[in-house]
Amino acid sequence: MRTQGTQLSLFQTPGSSDPFAVRVSERARRLTARVHVGGRVEIVVPMGVNPRMVRDFVRRFTPWIDRKVEAMRCAAEPAVEVPPEVRLAFSEERFAVEWRPAAKRVLAERGGRLELLAPDASGARGLLQGWLKQAAAARLAPALLELAARLDIRVGRVAIRRQRTRWGSCSTRGTVSLNCSLLFLHPDVVRYLFVHELAHTRHMNHSASFWRLVERIEPDYRRLDRELLAGWRTVPAWVFTS
Repeated sequence: MRTQGTQLSLFQTPGSSDPFAVRVSERARRLTARVHVGGRVEIVVPMGVNPRMVRDFVRRFTPWIDRKVEAMRCAAEPAVEVPPEVRLAFSEERFAVEWRPAAKRVLAERGGRLELLAPDASGARGLLQGWLKQAAAARLAPALLELAARLDIRVGRVAIRRQRTRWGSCSTRGTVSLNCSLLFLHPDVVRYLFVHELAHTRHMNHSASFWRLVERIEPDYRRLDRELLAGWRTVPAWVFTS
């Protein structure tokens, strides 16, 4: 376990014959577990960590991993070539989708329609994925900044990403990253995610102080956290299909 990016199957997923993927990373500073859409588990390991420590880490976090795997497996639905419509629960919007095969790749938004020109279904999905990130920037970023201003919390900048394992993150420089798939969640759950990440601008950990701040802003955070974890099942398969 010495090379950047090394993959080594060491463990069995509880209740399954599928092994965990273990990846050694020169950039990693601590052991982390990542559960991807569909339920695949990856353990990211810093350089020099021995297998016993990795096994102990997995045993300790097995209950969390099991819950996350169950939630992410719910998201694994049959892929469609191009969806007939896109529904955004966050903004209560619905867009009809029309794809026509063409040599060029163009997306036009006209009212409640998304008109796609692309040579194949993969190209059409790529256009939709790009549109989703733009839609998230236009809807999520202003909402986050408005909440930050009301809470008197400074945000360096907002980044929109399309991630398979995280709903959001906050850097030490105050950059809040948001998953564009948040658009498929209800506003109260998204607001909780905003609160969670904004609290990280004060506490870059999940300490008792962090959770006290979260609870002061959002008293119902426990229920909303459970709904956020289960939210992957609402993300359409095309969002992650290349």
